[in-house]
Amino acid sequence: MLMVFLSTTSLKAQSKVETIKIVASIYCDHCKQCGSCGSRLENAVYSLKGIKRVDVDEKAKTVNVVYNPKKVTPQQIRRAIAQVGFDADDVKADPTAYTKLDECCKKQ
Repeated sequence: MLMVFLSTTSLKAQSKVETIKIVASIYCDHCKQCGSCGSRLENAVYSLKGIKRVDVDEKAKTVNVVYNPKKVTPQQIRRAIAQVGFDADDVKADPTAYTKLDECCKKQ
């Protein structure tokens, strides 16, 4: 009985996740179609420990992230997005990474 209680408690502790919606400077409306910037953005976030799900909504210019707050912080997620060339809320895009984006993904 004790083993069942401990394993159940352990599973509940592991399943604690939070969701954050980050406004990103996504200027192209086909990131999912061409796979260039959308996948670059997703890969950057997924490279962080504790990321469970990443959904890029290019029309709403947002990135929705489900994450484990014990392993990663919202600020780390924003910095990962900025490091691949996109603004993420109040974190400005890395200028060098921005120059590497496809032309369609830059502000026109």
